[in-house]
Amino acid sequence: MKGVLLSICPSARLVDLTHDLAPRDIRGASLALDAALPFFPEGTVHLVVVDPGVGSGRRPLALRARGHYLVGPDNGVFSGFVEGAAVVAVTAPEYRLAAVSRTFHGRDLFAPAAAYLAAGVPLERLGPPVSDPVRLEIPGSRLEAGVLVGEVLDVDGFGNLLTSIEGDRLEALPGRGAPRVEVAGRAVRAPVEAYADGPRGEAAAIVGSTGRIEVFVRDGSAERLLGVGRGAPVRIRRE
Repeated sequence: MKGVLLSICPSARLVDLTHDLAPRDIRGASLALDAALPFFPEGTVHLVVVDPGVGSGRRPLALRARGHYLVGPDNGVFSGFVEGAAVVAVTAPEYRLAAVSRTFHGRDLFAPAAAYLAAGVPLERLGPPVSDPVRLEIPGSRLEAGVLVGEVLDVDGFGNLLTSIEGDRLEALPGRGAPRVEVAGRAVRAPVEAYADGPRGEAAAIVGSTGRIEVFVRDGSAERLLGVGRGAPVRIRRE
């Protein structure tokens, strides 16, 4: 893929965002993209190749959203970006390789489209507009009877649990006591200021770099300690 990109756009600067996603992890790719995109320069082209539907009838897409370009499969990975975006299906043969394999659209289809965008080709030349891109339902959080309710969205490489509850929503909790955080019915320490403030061997909460509440174990793994993963219920209330 990098060879294709540089052959078409030799001036491109290539940045590997992550290779740590589980295979076929569309939600994980969507969350990683959402966390990273705001910190790249305007006009950056983001190429996503988490594509369990490769070779099938799923559409290849290119988007212009939030001042950036995105290229990848129409499988929901761009769910957080399609609202208000310009979206096209990548169908123009002149912006893909002459021979497109059934198993490596990242190399033969997505990488050429991304490279041509980086070289200045207008988005609209890649193919016709798309009005119905696939969207994943990424769970959020809600306030129910004075309790913030959400779930674990993802688990990172340290075993930290990324939840769907935004840290700034803690201000909406009624009462004056410290927030009480529960994961799958098990209480964890109230949010701390830094990972180093968490007691060893115990789970604690923190507002992470994405702005969401995370649950972690200092020098350990919250995933292993609590025995939970994606979808585990999370509840926060004040004491």
